[in-house]
Amino acid sequence: MTAAADTGSDADGSHDDARRQYLAMLPRARRRSAARRFDSAGKILVRELSALYGHTAGFDTWLARFCAELGRLAAARPAALTALDGRRAARPDWFVRQRMVGYSAYVDRFGGTLAGVGQRIDHLRELGVDYLHLLPFLRARQGDSDGGFAVASFEEIEPALGRMDDLDALTARLREAGISLCADLVLNHVADEHAWAQAAAAGDPAMRAFFHVFPDRQLPDAYERTLGQVFPQAAPGNFTHVPAMGGWVWTTFYPFQWDLNFAHPPVFAAIGRVLLQLANRGVEVFRLDSAPYLWKRLGTRCVNEPEVHRILAALRACVQLVAPGVLLKAEAIVPTEQVSAYFGRGELQGRECQLAYHSGLMASAWAALAEGHAELPRQLLAQTPAPPAAAGWITYVRCHDDIVWGVLRPQVAAAGGDFARRIGKAAAFLEGRTPGSFARGAAFQTPGDDAVHGSNGMTAALVGLSDDPLGAVDPAALRRYVLLHALAFWVGAVPLIYMGDELGQHNNAAPADAARVAQDGRWLQRPLLSAAALDALAAGRGVPAATFTALTALVAARRHRHWPADAGVSVVDHADPGLLIVRRGDRALGIFNFATNDAALDLAGLDAGQGWSDLFSSGVAGTGTTTRTLQPWATLWRVRGHV
Repeated sequence: MTAAADTGSDADGSHDDARRQYLAMLPRARRRSAARRFDSAGKILVRELSALYGHTAGFDTWLARFCAELGRLAAARPAALTALDGRRAARPDWFVRQRMVGYSAYVDRFGGTLAGVGQRIDHLRELGVDYLHLLPFLRARQGDSDGGFAVASFEEIEPALGRMDDLDALTARLREAGISLCADLVLNHVADEHAWAQAAAAGDPAMRAFFHVFPDRQLPDAYERTLGQVFPQAAPGNFTHVPAMGGWVWTTFYPFQWDLNFAHPPVFAAIGRVLLQLANRGVEVFRLDSAPYLWKRLGTRCVNEPEVHRILAALRACVQLVAPGVLLKAEAIVPTEQVSAYFGRGELQGRECQLAYHSGLMASAWAALAEGHAELPRQLLAQTPAPPAAAGWITYVRCHDDIVWGVLRPQVAAAGGDFARRIGKAAAFLEGRTPGSFARGAAFQTPGDDAVHGSNGMTAALVGLSDDPLGAVDPAALRRYVLLHALAFWVGAVPLIYMGDELGQHNNAAPADAARVAQDGRWLQRPLLSAAALDALAAGRGVPAATFTALTALVAARRHRHWPADAGVSVVDHADPGLLIVRRGDRALGIFNFATNDAALDLAGLDAGQGWSDLFSSGVAGTGTTTRTLQPWATLWRVRGHV
């Protein structure tokens, strides 16, 4: 809970001893290449850990032991994964050049069990997926578990979903199918039922040091003066009185999720060990959940503190020493300028996460749909810093969480608007509270009409598609659906499709889930993968066939030979407020009409006429080289060259 030291103990001595311990654990045949890795990644690891913990007693001994453990984990890495590491090390931007398309799902909602997910691989391949993010599947606390994010054991699978052997089998099958598995690693907290928490509550001083515990309210009240609240209605405040702990425990999210004390070196070592053990089971990407909250400092919001970035850089270095083909993805739902820091800045540039969620793009696109003009996404993209080499954005339309409106505060402020008023109107529209709205979402954790926190709902419900799989497909609603996905596909390094969206599934209205939805509104966007929708898709009928066809067309366009996968994104100024026009390098142009009226487009004026071709279109009329007419919510992708 204090600032990390600027420098640790003798850095050179620490590095040399750590290097010896790491290499001693590896077979002789691998030591030469491992030594080269340590001379790069190991240098960063020692530097960052020294800055974080060098002032603590026994640091050098702790560091040497930890590096010896990294060596053991590297020696234990299976041969198939080591070979994969080698191929990816030769092309660090492999995931960008591969033009990956992701899919995100809960195991039980998508396949029932881990083995059941394996049975869905053909469905994923037909869609074009080569990146699968399975939301928390490790054993969670009993009862309320924040959707599995209250982890009770990092070494066990949730019993209803399978066992560790099933995870091994699934990662092997996915790898064979060319699909990388992404798993959540919850960094900030563990469940109150986790062995660490249970031992702390039983009086173990070593485990008590894993958590932030206060004997009275003096310091918690001081911290609360500057802290925000993640769930202001369901879990107000950031501290919970735990009698067994003899005081107040820091609980940023829910009272049953105890924040870990990352100022204590053994906490870092324990989390690093968890990550690498799962990597050795075949997990290829880790979503670092709740990363911004890892460091506590009095007088701040305890979000995005500088030490957070040192922790992530050190974790990245651990990965490079053990499983260099593995990617780290930052889950930082904060304004875009703050998110971009998770790629690394200054001496850490390109040294933290390779991927980060572009939550601002998602929220701004929904706001634009509600407002009927593209001001917010245009402004946001114009201000989005370019990721460093071999890094990129995760873009998405919906996810398991709510639309977090707070990420748009800087954009609304820059536009001179009142956040609560402007975004409150957009939220009301998407929640179906505005006369004439096509959307059917719901508010989340919003205390009243004068405030806005989040909105829930599946994509199909928010864009106005029928909730009947065999119902008529409204062309305007389908264009809205395509518009949002096309923008995510255009901007992202890895666009992510949310479970059920490929089938146009509506909000979760299952009677069996009614209590869950009432307790936590995010369950509105967690329906079971619909058998009726799958049947409709197989028959080529209704909403599922329309949405699936649209997404596969986007996947195909994005993988076309003319798609500039490694090109930067820039916004084109345009007089029409409804249009968002975005270039990728100088060879591709994406045009997105958020207005409720037609837009006439002069392609020659955009320098995208002669010599350019349509790569993808939705709601676009005209086939000449110079003009197009875009219907409301239309999309047009143009590329230089003949398609």
